[in-house]
Amino acid sequence: MKHLYLKKVILNNLSENKITTIAVSGGIDSITLATFSNLLKPKLINIAHAISDAVPEEATKRVNKLAKKFNWKLYILNANEINDPKYKQNPYNRCYFCKDNLYKTIKAEINTDLIFSGTNIDDLNDYRPGLKAAKLSNIRHPFIEANFNKTDIRKLANKIGLEEYADIPASPCLASRIETGIPISKKLLNGIEIIEKNIKKLIPKSDVRCRWMNSKVNIQFKSPHIKDITDNQKNKIINDVHNIFLINKNKIKFSEYKIGSAFTPKIGMEIKSE
Repeated sequence: MKHLYLKKVILNNLSENKITTIAVSGGIDSITLATFSNLLKPKLINIAHAISDAVPEEATKRVNKLAKKFNWKLYILNANEINDPKYKQNPYNRCYFCKDNLYKTIKAEINTDLIFSGTNIDDLNDYRPGLKAAKLSNIRHPFIEANFNKTDIRKLANKIGLEEYADIPASPCLASRIETGIPISKKLLNGIEIIEKNIKKLIPKSDVRCRWMNSKVNIQFKSPHIKDITDNQKNKIINDVHNIFLINKNKIKFSEYKIGSAFTPKIGMEIKSE
C-alpha cells in the first residue's frame, strides 16, 4: 500500500537519527505529513508554522489544535517575508522569496538536520517558484519521493485521525489573491481575510477567493456554484467589500473560481533570485 512506501521514505530520511523539521502551513498536505511523520518518530520530529498577515487565521488555529491533539513539538515562527522588499513588490516569482525567508528562518531558529515540505506530485504541474527556494535549501519532499498526489494525501489523512480535515479545500496564502505586480501590504491582506471570513459566515462551507485585481475586486466561488448565490447574498457581500476597501460598488464582480487568476506573468516584475 502507498502509505507503507511513504513510511519507508520518511524512515530512510531519519535513518541516522536526524532531527527533522516539517514546515506546516496548515493545509491538508502539510498537516498530514506532520501527523504521519510524528506518529513514526516523535522524538525526531519538530513542527514549524510561520505566522504572518498572509497566513489565514484559521490555518494557524488548525495547527495549534492539532499540536495539542497529537502532542507535536511545535514552533511558531515569523519569517517576516512581508518586510522583504522583493516579496512586497509581488513579482511573478513572489513565492520564491516567501519560501526563501521561511527556510532561512527555520534553520536560524530551530536545531534541525533536515526540513520536510508537504509538496506533492500534483504541485509539479503548476508554476511553483517556491520549489527553487526549496532546492537551494536542500528541502526534502517525502510525498514526491513516495509518488503521492492530493487524492493519496486525503486518503491517508482519513487513516491517521484527520477525518475532520481530509476534505478541506485548498487555501493558498492570502497574497495569492493579489494580482501580480500590485504591491503586497498588511492592510490589503487583512481586508481580504476579513471579507473571506465574512462570506463563509454568510454562506457556510463556501470555498471562495477575494481577488484584488488591477481595476476591480473579483469574488470567485468554487463552491457553491456561482448560480446558487442569491441576489441578497451578493448585495451583502458587495456592501461588505465596499465598506472595507472603499471601492466603487460597480467594480465588485462575481465569477466562478479559476486557479491562478490573479497570476499574470506578462506584467509581473521578475526579480532575480540568484
